[in-house]
Amino acid sequence: IVTEGVAIDHPTAVDNPRVPRMHGTEALAGWRRVVDEVHDAGGRIVPQLWHVGPLWGAMSAVDPALKPMRPSGSWGTLGITSYPEDYVAWATRPTEAMTEQDIADVIAAYARAAAAAAEAGFDGIALHGGHGYLLDSFLWEGTNTRTDAWGGDLERRTRFPAAVVAAIRAEIGDDLPIVFRFSQHKQQNYTARIAETPDELKVILGALVEAGVDILDASIRRFDTPAFEGSDLSLAGWAKQLTGVTTMAVGSVGIGKSLRESRISGSAPIDDNVHEVERRIDSGEFDLIAVGRLHLADPALATTLQAGGPLPEFDRAIHEASLT
Repeated sequence: IVTEGVAIDHPTAVDNPRVPRMHGTEALAGWRRVVDEVHDAGGRIVPQLWHVGPLWGAMSAVDPALKPMRPSGSWGTLGITSYPEDYVAWATRPTEAMTEQDIADVIAAYARAAAAAAEAGFDGIALHGGHGYLLDSFLWEGTNTRTDAWGGDLERRTRFPAAVVAAIRAEIGDDLPIVFRFSQHKQQNYTARIAETPDELKVILGALVEAGVDILDASIRRFDTPAFEGSDLSLAGWAKQLTGVTTMAVGSVGIGKSLRESRISGSAPIDDNVHEVERRIDSGEFDLIAVGRLHLADPALATTLQAGGPLPEFDRAIHEASLT
């Protein structure tokens, strides 16, 4: 199990009080109970550590006195987005760029959260490094226009997420795996890309693996979408080919619409594409498949698929009603 995003111990990590935290006595005691129950059932679980970065304020109203963490003070180059116009108008106003102290504080906060998770008994650490959030915002030219050691060419834009990974690896040791989620698309612009070619992608992923990443989690809206022209390899497939490490694909497994499309329409029709998942795993294109919405619709999904049962239908309205 990979949890939902979990806030690190930083003032602007997340903006919604309903998002779980990986800090504080009560929260950590709760996580220990969760981990124990997962282990008692024979499972394994990792927390997805999270800092929203430039997307601070997207989920809830925020304290205007708090500084959002943005590499260069920019929310990002606006493109195709599902955010409402009022939020975009507010968010696209420039803010102060992250200082060296800000960068050091955030790296330390990630390391503390990872140490707390290891102490709570988690079986590894996952990092959300995609979708325009903080780690990803250093990789993307649309948010990182720095000219110092943390920005400029692609190698320097990769240094901050790699530094976070290295700090976590130093804190938790070599035994626990680190999973890193990355993406081309951003919530500020669904057509954005951090790598235009496989060679550029290799620069990014190679630095992350060298820093200590064990599993690359390639997040795209549909898991089988070709990542680059001239090949039908998915983003996860390219990650495996370029680095040789374990890779995981994700995106609309069993569902005919991407998450963004289903948010707009409210529906998510069934698409029996599980055979394509099996084909690509059997061919060695990638090693793992992550499932989100279908798993919410059927918590026993793995057993259902093993038994050849029917795919469940994800109804967003039912899911959101259960959260209120």
